[in-house]
Amino acid sequence: MTSATTPSLLQVRGLESGYAGMRVLDGIDLEVRRGETVAVVGGNGAGKTTLIRTITAMVKATAGSVEFDGVPLLGQSTDRICELGLIQVPEGRQIFASQSVESNLRLGAILRRSRGHEARTMARVYAMFPRLAERRRQLAGTLSGGEQQMLAIGRALMAQPVMLMLDEPSLGLAPIIVEQMFRTVALLASEGMSILLVEQNVAESLRLCQRAYVLENGAVALSGDGRDLLTDDRVRQAYLGL
Repeated sequence: MTSATTPSLLQVRGLESGYAGMRVLDGIDLEVRRGETVAVVGGNGAGKTTLIRTITAMVKATAGSVEFDGVPLLGQSTDRICELGLIQVPEGRQIFASQSVESNLRLGAILRRSRGHEARTMARVYAMFPRLAERRRQLAGTLSGGEQQMLAIGRALMAQPVMLMLDEPSLGLAPIIVEQMFRTVALLASEGMSILLVEQNVAESLRLCQRAYVLENGAVALSGDGRDLLTDDRVRQAYLGL
């Protein structure tokens, strides 16, 4: 359990960024505490993916600050951010389709922080996702969408993350696979993993997280306890169709 006194792991303050001179993020303030699951929800175009990419230096910030475990991230390389233990599961999975399942997992362990842990972590990934173990020699591009999402999460775990950022992990998956994916996130959270979950599936995300931020037009429109937001009339009307 986390509380207001639990130390912050990720702190975002006044973050602004965008593309080709167009501002997408407009002064985002956000915090993830150690061992906490925090959701960032909102509709298409709200700025959710831009937020993840700006935190990980894939998009350049134009204002504000980001700190991870006390280390300022703005100006750092994406590689350096990964070495600090802030690991992203990208939207669209972005696996290496022409390589085997096991090769994809091994590529997740190329960071210095993960050396010496590969065998133990791979055994954990295969225990979590038995289907990947069954298909370890299969080309990743021949997996189903749900299996590819398992692989993307497994590859991230191979990097020995301090914190996982999952960008739209349920996108394009069948409902039964979406349920399985959220169970996986809940399992990781129960093991103490710090998680930032960026999702369009507002209802499931708010049920799962301790706290949440609702993004609209690149700004935080609402924030608070996940289950409190689930019963907020503004959220119910705008995102749950109630």
